Amino acid sequence: MAMAFKMATTGMWVTDECKNSFMEMKWKRVHRFIVFKIDEKSRLVTVDKVGGPGEGYDELAASLPNDDCRYAVFDFDFVTVDNCRKSKIFFIAWSPTESRIRAKMLYATSKDGLRRVLDGIHYELQATDPTEMGFDVIRDRAK
Repeated sequence: MAMAFKMATTGMWVTDECKNSFMEMKWKRVHRFIVFKIDEKSRLVTVDKVGGPGEGYDELAASLPNDDCRYAVFDFDFVTVDNCRKSKIFFIAWSPTESRIRAKMLYATSKDGLRRVLDGIHYELQATDPTEMGFDVIRDRAK
């Protein structure tokens, strides 16, 4: 397995699969969202789940665990007040209150390294419960 980038601050590696999946979402629009997780044993950031083009925000929210941290990117399509179709990519740092403190710290310190690898993110959300990353929050932030 080839590694794409090492995140210097935490010694974590981001797999090529992470960057390739993100590029497919960004350019080819074959994914609506991607969920990433950190494997502490191998020190790799990997793809946990990929949402197909027919899946939406509800499927993304349902795929985030209630007791563990994750990163996610979501491709939000919308129509502006000028009737123009737009798309914005959101980065979500999911860190629920029920997750372990070690996981919260690991995800918090590794976030910037992953963000640098995923070039083209428009907005970032930090969420500890579903209300902080609700669809209305994303919609309001994109406009």
